[in-house]
Amino acid sequence: MSKNAAKDEIAKLLSYTDIKLNGNRPWDIKVNDERFYARVISGGSLAFGESYMDGWWDCKQLDVFFTKIFSAELEKKVFSWSLFFEYVKSKVANLQSKSRAFRIGETHYDIGNDLYKAMLDKRLTYTCGYWKTANTLDKAQEDKLDLVCKKIGLKKGMRVLDIGCGWGSFAKFAAEKYKVKVVGVTVSKEQVSLARNLCKGLPVQIRLQDYRDVNEKFDRIVSLGMFEHVGYKNYRRYMRVVHRCLKDDGLFLLHTIGCNKSVTSTDPWIAKYIFPNSMLPSIKQIAGSIEGLFVMEDWHNFSADYDKTLMAWFNNFNTGWLKLKSKYSNRFYRMWKFYLLACAGSFRSRKNQLWQIVLSKNGVKGGYEHIR
Repeated sequence: MSKNAAKDEIAKLLSYTDIKLNGNRPWDIKVNDERFYARVISGGSLAFGESYMDGWWDCKQLDVFFTKIFSAELEKKVFSWSLFFEYVKSKVANLQSKSRAFRIGETHYDIGNDLYKAMLDKRLTYTCGYWKTANTLDKAQEDKLDLVCKKIGLKKGMRVLDIGCGWGSFAKFAAEKYKVKVVGVTVSKEQVSLARNLCKGLPVQIRLQDYRDVNEKFDRIVSLGMFEHVGYKNYRRYMRVVHRCLKDDGLFLLHTIGCNKSVTSTDPWIAKYIFPNSMLPSIKQIAGSIEGLFVMEDWHNFSADYDKTLMAWFNNFNTGWLKLKSKYSNRFYRMWKFYLLACAGSFRSRKNQLWQIVLSKNGVKGGYEHIR
């Protein structure tokens, strides 16, 4: 396809979104390299993200740009070979098998603790905050952690499993405020190292361990922002592990990003640069995975709060870039900016959701008290 034909095709697609090529509005695209058009037409979303990383185009307000893209459901109007190959891979192989479990830790969470310290709240909580009454990121994350503790009815002396514990923010908070014992598991070596230091002196054990290898009993189990790495072929096994490890009168809280429809793979650019072998579950997929194992006590959606959280993360990252740029390249800066603001747009457009789901084995006697 010629450059002009490719340009016309992209302009036509963008006409559905109120975005113009080389327009004057902050959400319009400014093309810096004429090769952009043919590259995107032939390479789809992967080429689109890579061309931004390479500086071939710019946009003053990427979050608004992506909100318009997702709201127009532009992905339904474009066929992408890279997306097709991701779909085929997910069908042929178990991309989240035990042998691949540690790749996400090495690729994403082990990038550098300095990056996450600059970007996240003071507790290093890498999941959606709860902004119901909060005006700052620190308060939103503290309120989210407290919300989780209240939803599962934590009491002094309980033993809690945190699947995908990150840098130990929940474990530390729950141990300090609710006087519980916590076992946290993660597949990131960097997270283990820092979490153990941050939780020093508390009844908290942080392990470098795949969730499938946990086989102990706990009063409560939580999983905050880890289910996105489990994969549809493993959902049922994941829930069986939780069922095996949860006491009969226990509660399990699952905090996960969710998708409006059932999928088996993720966007090719996200898969290559941000979250390899990841995918977002749907209501149907989660429901199928818990059938016969759990009673669904509560399903809470506060997706709009993730938009606020991501914008706060980006502002922190952008402000802290002066201290980070000696270690990370300008291409990394553009990659990370693209990631954070594309995700903000996905939640603002309601393409993606944020769910907190409370499950019990046999149903809470007398009924579960819903907490918001």
